Amino acid sequence: MAGSEEVVIDLLTTEAQFREAVALQRTIWGFDEIELLPVRLFVVAAKIGGHAFGAFHGGRMIAFCLAIPGLKPGGRAYLHGHMLGVLPEFRDLGIGRRLKLRQREDALEKGIDLIEWTFDPLEMRNAFFNVERLGAIIERYVHNQYGSSSSHLHGGLPTDRCIAEWWIRSPRVLAAIAGAPLEKYPVVDRIVVPNGIRLKANTEARCIQAAIAARFDAAFACGLTVTGIERLHDTGVYLLAELS
Repeated sequence: MAGSEEVVIDLLTTEAQFREAVALQRTIWGFDEIELLPVRLFVVAAKIGGHAFGAFHGGRMIAFCLAIPGLKPGGRAYLHGHMLGVLPEFRDLGIGRRLKLRQREDALEKGIDLIEWTFDPLEMRNAFFNVERLGAIIERYVHNQYGSSSSHLHGGLPTDRCIAEWWIRSPRVLAAIAGAPLEKYPVVDRIVVPNGIRLKANTEARCIQAAIAARFDAAFACGLTVTGIERLHDTGVYLLAELS
């Protein structure tokens, strides 16, 4: 198994590199051809203020991330981190974190202070990484963001997503990057997500997903924010607080 120090992070600039990233999508997510992000999108992203970075081991691309520029109401520019994937055999080496930190460096160089991305709220490993390891917060839940998906990773469920907000200049993010404890807020609500939801029958899994979605909708309607994650033996827990 490769060590993290043997992995090189580099900007993707060539058509050949973009094609490698497209091939990784097939391997990691198992998407049908119609759902793959094409080479053209990588080319356009690189030319309009976005970027793509790859992680290489021995000259082989083993992970990548892609971001595109966005514009908030009122004119605030931000980056939307649209995709990040790591080959299964290279996970747990900190490569995803290195890609996100390189993405942050690029955003800072462009004068941008916000990066957002979506993630599946049922995947507590990703939730923990986003909130606890990177210092992102969550204030929005989107139902069936991408419609039906051919990926085996999505288990035939609606593609509900939380939106991670990564305020990359904030004290919270600086603390997370440094490995320091994050500021704790009084917990107002908890949303519990059982492990192994996708291993259940589809009807049962959909019911559990819908119940969790309703909890998020209610919490966010009350102005709450996810500021912490607990990972227990058989569940994960979103910790929600009032930030204002």
